[in-house]
Amino acid sequence: MPTLKYKRILLKLSGEALAGEQKNGIDPETVAAICNEIGTVLDMGVQMALVIGGGNIFRGLSGSAKGMERSSADYMGMLATVLNALAVQDMLEKQGYPTRVLSAITMQEVCEPFVRRRALRHLEKGRVVICAAGTGNPYFTTDTTAALRGMELKCDAIIKATKVDGIYDKDPAKHGDAVKFDCISYDETLSRHLGVMDATAFALVRDNKVPIIVCRMFGGDIRRAVQGEPVGTIVRDC
Repeated sequence: MPTLKYKRILLKLSGEALAGEQKNGIDPETVAAICNEIGTVLDMGVQMALVIGGGNIFRGLSGSAKGMERSSADYMGMLATVLNALAVQDMLEKQGYPTRVLSAITMQEVCEPFVRRRALRHLEKGRVVICAAGTGNPYFTTDTTAALRGMELKCDAIIKATKVDGIYDKDPAKHGDAVKFDCISYDETLSRHLGVMDATAFALVRDNKVPIIVCRMFGGDIRRAVQGEPVGTIVRDC
């Protein structure tokens, strides 16, 4: 069994990641590829909770910007995260990994309600806990959900899997001279407005000193990160 630096993690995925090249909706092949990456981490004995965004289906802020009432738009976004959670649950279980979807909005026909002690028990039994429906409240993002659930479930680290291999001082897709950070403090990340997570999420992780690792979704970076290898960018008190 490989040596693990982080034995329990919260993995944050964007909803857009599930859409693949089609940009919207859920692409089963992409979901399968993501679950393969997750499986390589689970096979190491890591306990994992997941928070998945809903931007591939509906984004509350976008709806609000187009004239929808903010609370209604945010609740629609929360329901979108439940759809994504069920898609990932289905694929993980097809690959042989037990999961539970725990929703902050009660919908007992399709998933369990989020109860902290129940979620901890699932993790201890080796099940992947997929946290859906955000915090159950409008005006909070899935980044904040990831930070909150990471605290509640006593995770050793929050890993944010993205398309890029870490945090840069500017967009590497637009600027060839963009500089990647190996390690950056919470305060500097906020002061530079690097957009890793929103301010509310950062306040939670900073106060509780939980590291955030930003790395690629594919290529084995998540597996290397839980072993403590220097991949991506780590946000902590450097």
